[in-house]
Order: sequence, then C-alpha cells, then structure tokens
Amino acid sequence: MKISNIETFLFHPGSGKNLLFVRVETSDGTYGWGEAYVGVKKEAIVEKYVNAMAPYLVGRSPYTIRHMAQVMFDDFAIRRTSVDFLCAWSAIEIALWDIVGKLSNQPVYNLLGGPVREKVRIYANGWWYGVTNIEETVERALQVKDMGYTALKWDPFPGPWRTFISREEEDYAVDNVRAVREALGPDIDLLIDAHRRVAPHHAIRVARRLEEFGIFCYEEPCLSDNIDLVAEVRRSIATPVVTGETLYTKEQFAQVFEKRAADILNPDICAVGGVLQMLDIAAMAQPHAIAISPHNYNSPVVGLAATVHLSALIPNFLIAECFINLSDACAEIASPGLMIEDGWVDLPTGPGLGVDIDVDALRRHPYKDFPHKDMRQYWEEFPRKNYVWGVANVTR
Repeated sequence: MKISNIETFLFHPGSGKNLLFVRVETSDGTYGWGEAYVGVKKEAIVEKYVNAMAPYLVGRSPYTIRHMAQVMFDDFAIRRTSVDFLCAWSAIEIALWDIVGKLSNQPVYNLLGGPVREKVRIYANGWWYGVTNIEETVERALQVKDMGYTALKWDPFPGPWRTFISREEEDYAVDNVRAVREALGPDIDLLIDAHRRVAPHHAIRVARRLEEFGIFCYEEPCLSDNIDLVAEVRRSIATPVVTGETLYTKEQFAQVFEKRAADILNPDICAVGGVLQMLDIAAMAQPHAIAISPHNYNSPVVGLAATVHLSALIPNFLIAECFINLSDACAEIASPGLMIEDGWVDLPTGPGLGVDIDVDALRRHPYKDFPHKDMRQYWEEFPRKNYVWGVANVTR
C-alpha cells in the first residue's frame, strides 16, 4: 500500500482568511485529512508548496512519516527551512497520521502513548475581529461568556502594529482590559496577545499595569526573532509570558530554553511540521517547566482535531486555542466534527483524527479573496504632529 494522491482544497469560511485542507489517499482507498496554517492573502502560496511536494511523496509508504519529514527537509527544502514549507508539510503529516489511525482502527493519541487527560480545555479567539472600540469589545466578550467559554484571548492594543507607540495607545490597551474584566467578573481567564507589537519598555509598562486584573498570560510581547527581547520582558513582569507562534523549528525553541524567555510555548501543529514535531517541542519544554498552549488559527475541524490529539498526549499541556469566528462555516463541512461544550473538547474516539469533511460541502465554498486593509503612508506614522492612532489615511 502506497500514497497514491494528494489533493488540496481552499475553503472560504466568510471570516478571517481562507482555510487550506489537504486530503491524502492511499492505493487501497484509505484517505486522511490534514490542514496547513496559512495567512490571509498568502493562502495560495502554501497550496503551491503542497502541490510541489506531492510528486516526491506519491508512491511512498504512509507509515514512514518521520523519514519523509527528514527527506523533505534535506532534499526538497535543501535544508533551508521556511514557514511556508513547514505549513505545507504539516498538512501532509497530519493527514498521514489520520490514515495510519484508520488503518490501525485507533485514534491517533492511542498510537503515540495514549491520553493523559479525558478532555482538552480551549479558549476562544476570533470573537473580537472587527471591533472598533472598547464598548464593542465588551459586548462581544459577554457573548463569548454566554456561549460557555471560561477563557478568551484578544489583542487590546489599538492602531497599527509598531515597535514604538504613544502613551495614549498604552492607556487604551489598559482601559480595554479593565472594561472586559469588570464586565466578565473574576472567574473568566483573560489571555492578552500583544502580537509581537512593541519594544520591551512598552510591553513591560503595560504588563505591570495589567497585573491588577489577574491576567492568565501575556502572549508575544516582543518580536521573538530576537528572543532576548522576550526574555527581558519575562524577567521584568509577574504575568506568565508566552512565545512560540512565530517559531517553527527545534533549533529556534532551544534558544527560548537557553534564554529562559517564556513560561508557556504556543507552537501551531499546522505550522511547525505536524504531530511529531509538536511532540518533540513539548518534550524539550518539559524539563524546563514550560507549559504548552497550542496556537490554532486553523479550522475547528481538522486543525483543532490534530491539536486535541496532541494536547491529550503531553503532560505539560495547559490550554489550546479555538477561533470561534470560523465555527459556523466549518460546521457545514464537518462530517463528523468535534464535541465542544463549555470551553472543553471531548477526545474523539473514532479512528485517526476522528473527524471527516464533506467534500461536496467543501467545494461549495471555494477560495475567495478578502478585501485588503489600508496601510499607512509614511507621513501618517508615529511620532508626528497631531498624531491620531485610530485614524487611517489622515491628511498632512
């Protein structure tokens, strides 16, 4: 039995970005689903990677997953890694585990040591997309609470993502979090995402002001390309620091451990190379007393299913991400999907990933371009006279 076909599907969920699913089929008709992490406007780039890799994988055994990962890095990528390459391979790798599970008639987590928990806790993200002020943020947050979630994440900073910001922007971020905490009460966990936005002095000052609100964690305060910046923030604040969303290799994560730069890592199973790479990273983190909170800006079908299997396996799991703005559209294609209730996901018990996709339903929502965002002109940048952080396309 060999891999016989690898097919890609771009799906438009109506929010955020197009999603990229990959279906791998073997010569006996068994198929598996995978998903690649993609960025808005760049979805087709990863799809091209998958299609370029496919001819090298067709004809190979679906069981030789670790060897295929190595030769794709050695001989296809010529030992030059990139996020797009790893996203593409992640989708294929996850689909191969789905196949192996089906062939073994076992859930993926049973093939890799068995579960260490019966449910996986998730936090809601994506709920705040499109809000323009604090009042809207609070209204949306209350809706998420009413859905049963006990943890939610958002970016409270306004304006464009810049290394240096005004004091008014810092104040807005603090006021934003204060309003959400007051509205939701003390029993909801608030996860703050800074999206690698700012310099350490901004990140530290804001984090210290947020401590009174009992923040669960503070994600990516600085650009992790220079991990010393993140380490500087961690040494200076009491709130747990998260990094790892933009790190993809074991070599990069080794730098995080060496610098003691984080309390929590958030790699994405659909971006780092799939199940085995995530297991390796989690195992590397464990002796450093670092928890794993998987990033998952992917579908609540395949991407979340792979995340749930991984989360069931690792002792140092903390909480996983779910983008609820994608839920309704993905419910139309899931056949079956996952059981999510009150911010917890049941472990799927079917073979492989335990989820499936209705291909006909998938094809009814093909790729569609999202409108582009306006980007500032050079004369609009901070610092400038009469700078207004919330206004785009201001006149000179």
